[in-house]
Amino acid sequence: MKFTLLATAPLGLESVVAREVRQLGYETTEVDNGRIIYEADDLGISRSNLWLRAADRVMMILGEFPATTFEELFEGTKALPWSELLPIDARFPVEGRSVKSQLSSVPACQAIVKKAIVANMQEKFHQEWFDETGALYSIEVSIHRDIATLAIDTSGSGLHKRGYRTLTGPAPIKETLAASLVMLSRWEPHRPFADFLCGTGTIAIEAALLALRIAPGSFRSFASEDFAFMDKKAYQEAREEVADLADYTRKTTILASDIDPAAVRMAQTHAVRAKVSEHIDFRVLPAAEFYSKEQYGCVVTNPPYGQRLGDDKEVRILYEQMRGIMKVMPTWSFFVLSAHPDFTRFFGKKADKNRKLYNGRIECHLYQYLGPLPPRHRESQDALT
Repeated sequence: MKFTLLATAPLGLESVVAREVRQLGYETTEVDNGRIIYEADDLGISRSNLWLRAADRVMMILGEFPATTFEELFEGTKALPWSELLPIDARFPVEGRSVKSQLSSVPACQAIVKKAIVANMQEKFHQEWFDETGALYSIEVSIHRDIATLAIDTSGSGLHKRGYRTLTGPAPIKETLAASLVMLSRWEPHRPFADFLCGTGTIAIEAALLALRIAPGSFRSFASEDFAFMDKKAYQEAREEVADLADYTRKTTILASDIDPAAVRMAQTHAVRAKVSEHIDFRVLPAAEFYSKEQYGCVVTNPPYGQRLGDDKEVRILYEQMRGIMKVMPTWSFFVLSAHPDFTRFFGKKADKNRKLYNGRIECHLYQYLGPLPPRHRESQDALT
């Protein structure tokens, strides 16, 4: 059976997720405003949840229709094939949001959708009350410019919850954003990689997962694994593919360091859980002392913006130290995510490119300093910037 899927993405990362979807073999039909829409079957749902590194969730769209009144919302929702998808004991909580629409009360919209789904199921199952003790089918109603979209969440927990990060340090970066930064860089596993402000290790670990072709969803389960209408063999087949493609013997150089010993210990613990500890060289080291003799490497890092350090003086010193690293490693490329409004002034060099992204709700820019590519691989590089 074919389904219309919606991979959600933070603003600014739609092209990254769209590229991932296409690499999985699915053609996108819409890429805009945090939405990547494509058609796929049960196996496609399974593969999307297991492999998408930058997406927030994978939703299954049941329908879209105009809804300027509660009656239109009720009737449009009730007409969708809920009873064909939800078993009689399904748990189906309803989440909602409304943007630039006449139906602006989200709690009221959620209640109307819930009532309409129950009415649909009452006609099918001929009973008035549903205990909701079975598998979870989270429903989302999204109303944008008076168009309602009804969807079922196939992921469960957000896809950033890989399962390996069990310890929390200061100002952690989401795994999905960390993976996006790696993919937005021009790094490939034959080149060295570094994060000299690694914190609890998320960027370095996501780089290692990418290098070793380890699916980011390898260590967790998904809500749709329990969906009654899903082919039970779909996830089994997708996980067999994951196991076949992973290459734990692949050689790559990944360096990760931080001045905080506690943070580095947490990073090492996370790397063990992600099964990539043997591929990352962790060190306790001040950023100013970082140096590598390797050539044509790639730094991807998320330094403090000012929120994580006391004041601009400390931030300025750190950014100046980072500029010093670039000067002594001229063949390396640097990709720096920062929300500090004076980053380029403190760093001392204008970026070749920059891209607006969001770290949670914090508006940031990914400053891209593009070093030379390795001569033998120049033609094979495919930058996403």
